Amino acid sequence: MMTNEILDFIQENDVKFIKLFFCDLLGIQKSISVAADDAQRVLTNGLLFDASSIIGFSEGSKSDLYLIPDVSTMQVLPWRPASGRVIRFFCDIKNPDGRDFKFDTRALLKNTVARLEEKGYLLKIGMECEFYLFKTDSNGDPTMVPYDDARCFDISPLDKCENIRREMCLTLSEMGFSPEVSHHESGPGQNEIDFYYRGSLSGADTFMAFKGAIKAIAAKNGAFASFMPKPFFDKSGSGLHLNISLTKNGENVFLGSKGALGKIGQSFVAGVLSKSREISAYMNSNFNSYHRLGEFEAPLYVSWSNQNRSQLIRIPSANMSEVCMEVRNPDPALNPYLAFNLLINAGIDGVESNMKLPDPVDENLYDAGDEITSKLERLPATFEDALNLALNSDFVNNTIGHELNLEYYKCKTAELRELESYSDKEKFIFNNYFRRI
Repeated sequence: MMTNEILDFIQENDVKFIKLFFCDLLGIQKSISVAADDAQRVLTNGLLFDASSIIGFSEGSKSDLYLIPDVSTMQVLPWRPASGRVIRFFCDIKNPDGRDFKFDTRALLKNTVARLEEKGYLLKIGMECEFYLFKTDSNGDPTMVPYDDARCFDISPLDKCENIRREMCLTLSEMGFSPEVSHHESGPGQNEIDFYYRGSLSGADTFMAFKGAIKAIAAKNGAFASFMPKPFFDKSGSGLHLNISLTKNGENVFLGSKGALGKIGQSFVAGVLSKSREISAYMNSNFNSYHRLGEFEAPLYVSWSNQNRSQLIRIPSANMSEVCMEVRNPDPALNPYLAFNLLINAGIDGVESNMKLPDPVDENLYDAGDEITSKLERLPATFEDALNLALNSDFVNNTIGHELNLEYYKCKTAELRELESYSDKEKFIFNNYFRRI
């Protein structure tokens, strides 16, 4: 949609406010609202804002930045009133001189996608996102009481989330993000909504929009949605399984003979496996994330297999034209722009270096003995370990830039120090992970 078309849409559809969306370095969504009367100015020149309070953005005297709306991302927010509508744009972040802001993670992913396209590649990502719904108190504040006590694939009346989940899916469809599948998951109050494949940048934008919509619809129904990876130590954690497909000049390069992985697909998977420990801090991006790994079908070892769900990477059963890979360790606390960027570059690095794929591991690794698991690399045991691996990774520093990687490390180690300083750690986790993610 062109700027003039957007201005006409605003006029004809009683749009009163425009929300400009972006995310901080850690993947927390932010927004600034402007009156629709300022649409032409903002769409033409962007909006100057003070970034000094945004995590990872502050540079003291250099805190002035511009939000530049990406006009292709215009979307009406369906849960806002029909009279006095609200639209939103995802934004690029620029310096006052017009250069990309070096910590704009969306711009980094956009540049990676452009480089892939120059090589004839198109990478798409389908997402399977789990989250929990909780009851709220009389003030509308979240509690840690799950919305129901149903289990995986249960139906109403056991599944008390059904009507809210239905409204979520209908809202997402209105926004152009038609879900593929939705159902109750294994934990009490836990849900899953899956999406069809989308381009990498569109997929990251979709994930950010999805989280905002889920939280808004939950609140509208007197519930609270949390994407914290592990709300309950003895229940299923929430994952963000990423299904990746790759074509070159229109051909599925994951496809080999008889539906098996082709040579390029094998090298792509090998590349992701080889970098999985180094990028773990971006796939599993906080202290709580590491309580999820190794339990309830969340992977712990660097391994792959056909269909086996205990592995880091699974090759799902599919029609021959749809052969893809599923990456099972990410969780929904991540910054999708950074995570997708690192996964893409890890895979392409494997392809360009003709990396060899190790043998599959077909055993159930939750039950396997030491004779099997002792031969496998493990994902980092703690977030601190993961951060140190990322900080010292040539691959991560070359892919997202040493300055950004260092800033991420500083932000996250500060977060860990704050957690350690709390006598009531559960309170810190509730306020900083449960409520905010």
